[in-house]
Amino acid sequence: MLDVFSRRVVGWQLSTSLRTDLALDALEMGLWTRTRAGQDTGDLIHHSDRGTQYHAVRYTQRLAEAGAIASVGSKGDSYDNALAEAFNSIFKAELVRNKGPWRGIDDLEIAVTEYIDWYNHRRLHGELGLIPPVEHETNHHQTTAPVPTPSG
Repeated sequence: MLDVFSRRVVGWQLSTSLRTDLALDALEMGLWTRTRAGQDTGDLIHHSDRGTQYHAVRYTQRLAEAGAIASVGSKGDSYDNALAEAFNSIFKAELVRNKGPWRGIDDLEIAVTEYIDWYNHRRLHGELGLIPPVEHETNHHQTTAPVPTPSG
């Protein structure tokens, strides 16, 4: 799960099969990441491709519970989901193909955890002015924080 504004990976999950629980786990992690930071998820727009896991009743119900609006790309048009497709390409190039082969899912899970931490906190992103996503978010929140009113 990517935040379009900051390019930050806010939720992810790894499995040997594609199932609704996989997508739900990533969604829950993304919601938890934002809620833990004190951010409102009520105005969330959740964009995805047309994968069956994103159309499952449990998934769409969870989006509705979170107050998220579902947005689905056009059939067969990878450009509708270009940010996620670009991340997948970078992820595969920087981690999967570059650091593999993997001995098993457990080794890959550790590597993905380390990669996501690096990607969010240390990888420089040209779209963000050559700063990492977390720094971009921090800068944004510091410049948009409400100004306290003097008490008196």
